[in-house]
Amino acid sequence: MDYRKYSIISGVFFLLVALAHLYRVAANLPVQVDEFMVPMWASWVAVVATAVLAFWGFRIARQK
Repeated sequence: MDYRKYSIISGVFFLLVALAHLYRVAANLPVQVDEFMVPMWASWVAVVATAVLAFWGFRIARQK
């Protein structure tokens, strides 16, 4: 697999993760790990981080 295909696959994966976190925020879904409630701001951080990684992956894929 060349770097272009890898970058596209990575970009799609990170985009899906970003959308999942965005859905969690929009639907106000609670997440609990053992007895710890994951705060909503953590999903906002994850949305930004994974969206940046997705953008980066797609941008690298466009380069020759």
